[in-house]
Amino acid sequence: MATYLDFEENLQRIEEEIIVAKTKADEYAVATLEKKLQAEVEKTYGNLDDFQKLKLARHIDRPYALDYIRALLTDKYEIHGDRHLADDAAMLCYFGHIGDQKVLVIGEQKGRGVKNKIKRNFGMPNPEGYRKALRAAKLAEKFSIPIVMLVDTPGAYPGIGAEERSQSEAIAKNLFEFSDLDTITISIVIGEGGSGGALAIGVADKLSMMRYSVYSVISPEGCAAILWSDPAKVETAAQALKITPTDLKEMKLIDDIINEPLIGAHRQKKEAFKAVGDYIIDSINELKLLSVEERKEKRYEKLMTLGSFE
Repeated sequence: MATYLDFEENLQRIEEEIIVAKTKADEYAVATLEKKLQAEVEKTYGNLDDFQKLKLARHIDRPYALDYIRALLTDKYEIHGDRHLADDAAMLCYFGHIGDQKVLVIGEQKGRGVKNKIKRNFGMPNPEGYRKALRAAKLAEKFSIPIVMLVDTPGAYPGIGAEERSQSEAIAKNLFEFSDLDTITISIVIGEGGSGGALAIGVADKLSMMRYSVYSVISPEGCAAILWSDPAKVETAAQALKITPTDLKEMKLIDDIINEPLIGAHRQKKEAFKAVGDYIIDSINELKLLSVEERKEKRYEKLMTLGSFE
C-alpha cells in the first residue's frame, strides 16, 4: 500500500480510480485516468514548496542506504566495527562492485519498523559509526578504491554516552581525514542531511543531492523551537534555512543535483537506483582524469570557498 502525503490527495484519488477501472477491465477509462494522473503529477510535483520537499526527503517509503547498496552492489562484503569499542549499525560500510568498478559504499541507515529503527538508532550514528567509516575509508585509500558516501541522517546521536565517547572529536577527525584522502570520494545526500552527522561523511571530491533531499545545519523543527519557541513556525524555518538542492547549488555548497523521478524515489525506486548508479560511475570516470594532486587541490579549493559571499 502506498503512503500518501497531505499534498498528494488528488494523486491518491486518481490512482484509486485506476485500480477500480482495471478491476472492471475498462481499458479506455484506464488510459484516460493515466493521462490525468500524469498531468496531476506534473502539477503537484512541479510546484512543491521547501516544507513539502522536506516531507518527501523523510518519506517512510523512500529508499535508504541499504536499499541502494542491495540494488547497485555486486560481490558485496560488509565491514564491521571501529576497532576501538563496537560496531554501530547506524553506519554501513560495504565493499563491492557497481558494474565493473570496485567501490566502497559508506551509508547512514535509518531502519524500517520499530525493531530495526532501534537497531539502527534511527539513523543517528554514535562515535563508533564515524570511526568505522574512517577505518573503512583508510582501507579503500590503501588500495585506491573510490569511496561513495550516502548521507541520510537527522544528525549525529546526541546521547550522554556518545558525548562521553567524544562524538564531536570523531566527527572533527572525519572532516580532517576525509579532506585529505588520496582516493576518489563522492558524497550523495539521498534523504535527510542533518548537521554534523551529515558533514562527517560529506567531505568529498563531489558532493551532490537528490532532487527531493535536504541538507541543513539544523532541522526546521529545531530552528523553529530555538528562534520562535513555536512549532507552528516549522514551514517558515524550512523556507528560511535554504535546505533544498536548488538553493544549495545556487550558493555553490553542492556540486550537482541528481534528477530522481519527478514523482519521487519512493514511488519509482528502480529509476532512482539507476539515476544514482549512473551518477556514481560518471563521476568516478570524470575524476579519474585528474591526478591525485589535482583532485586534492580542487577539493581544498572547494572547502576553502565554502561560505564566501559578495
